[in-house]
Amino acid sequence: MDVSSFLVQGLNSVQYGFLLFLVASGLTLIFGILGVINLAHGSFFMIGAYLAHWLQLKTGNLFLAIALGLPLSFLVGLAVERLAIRFLYARDHLYQVLLTYGLILIFNELQRIFWGNDVHGVPIPSVLDASVPLNETQSYPVYRFFISLACIGVAAAMYFVIHRTKLGMLIRAGAANREMVGLLGFRVNRLYALVFALGAALTAFAGMLSAPVNSVYPGMGEHILIISFVVVVIGGLGSIQGAFVGAMLIGFVDTFGKVFVPEAASLSVYAFMAAVLLWRPQGLFGARPA
Repeated sequence: MDVSSFLVQGLNSVQYGFLLFLVASGLTLIFGILGVINLAHGSFFMIGAYLAHWLQLKTGNLFLAIALGLPLSFLVGLAVERLAIRFLYARDHLYQVLLTYGLILIFNELQRIFWGNDVHGVPIPSVLDASVPLNETQSYPVYRFFISLACIGVAAAMYFVIHRTKLGMLIRAGAANREMVGLLGFRVNRLYALVFALGAALTAFAGMLSAPVNSVYPGMGEHILIISFVVVVIGGLGSIQGAFVGAMLIGFVDTFGKVFVPEAASLSVYAFMAAVLLWRPQGLFGARPA
């Protein structure tokens, strides 16, 4: 592999890692604060992609579609938390797995009712439909740079909110000790609903961004869910920092695995996870068991 090809794959790895981070950060927030194993988390990725497709057809503008789709995704997440997830907080993980798996089936069926079983494509906005030359023969799409920059902006905003605001203080406190937050007089139920809806919106945003570079198809959330769980496990349950590092590592392992060992690309991701867990069972940034 020459230098320019390595650079292209490196950029693809970073872009994929950022998308994984958006999904995994919502997943790890929900588990770290709510204590819920949400198997339906990947469905919000699918919802975001289909909203981008549908709203782009209605408005003719992907940026407007994303601006409209984000609050819709937030409201869907809020409704799911109020109607289903809030009954799981005091339940065992088995109940959580069963109910959220049922939500996957419900979301998949609703997707088929509203949008059918066809595979769709979302056009790249004309302003970003160009390439940056890397050498005389290779170039890199501007839209993929845009995805990375958008994810960096969201990651920076998340860091500011979590580390510099009162809401972030409550989120960090809730991740460390949920019972204490309630005893201090804060409305824990509202915090839970907000965290779940924000996690859903982050995942939907990742689906919207990826729609122009990937096909929009039924059941697309299942694959991203599995990879996101791998990221969360590697980074450490409940750790945003761990989700970022884990997403970047998996982005590189998956992308370069497809280049060097295409017949075992999927295996390379799980082999890497197993190696990390053998070294640190709690994940890279997870708390050590007492």
